[in-house]
Amino acid sequence: MSVVIAVDGTAASGKGTLAKKLAAHFGFHHLDSGSLYRLVALGVAEAGADPAKEADALAAARAIDPSRAGDPRLRSAEIGSAASLVSVFPAVRSTLLDYQRSFARRGPGAVIDGRDIGTVVCPDAQAKLFIDAAPEVRAHRRWLELKGQGAAPEESAVLKDIAERDARDRGRATAPLRPAPDAVLLDTTHLDIDAAFQAALDIVEARLKALPRG
Repeated sequence: MSVVIAVDGTAASGKGTLAKKLAAHFGFHHLDSGSLYRLVALGVAEAGADPAKEADALAAARAIDPSRAGDPRLRSAEIGSAASLVSVFPAVRSTLLDYQRSFARRGPGAVIDGRDIGTVVCPDAQAKLFIDAAPEVRAHRRWLELKGQGAAPEESAVLKDIAERDARDRGRATAPLRPAPDAVLLDTTHLDIDAAFQAALDIVEARLKALPRG
């Protein structure tokens, strides 16, 4: 049986970094499901289309190439905002769902991070985390990331974008952002990455040890 660790959470909460570290620790495959939506957004941009139009977003979703997940353009603020727009469309989410579930079946296990992994994509995941942090802290982290990439937005603009993405993610009709009932909440507001990883690892190991044997 393949083990699945679902790591959901808000934007810039640290869920992606934690998921990568958990995957490396356990020797599991890692998928950043957000990169799939960013790939859709990139496809829309490359086609000169509109991410707010469902038909344009769906066409890009059907044509994504997961091997492009390392494209540095995916981490730009523009693509991030567009990804949040395309992700509200049920048809786009449905198109990407099969790929995510197929990835989850890879042995010996998979760590998938996103916003609806524990609730929709892999509701039977053996361990579920929900990562969050104060909006101001998340905005500062994202601002530092963008600054390191050579971008220099105002930090207040980053905070505004974070707030808007939170509202879209929590308010969408399909797969809204919310913790799964059996997810463990990890607030990283006052934790550096090492402390956050240790806390996440402790939670996951406790969940896996509690699984039935055989």
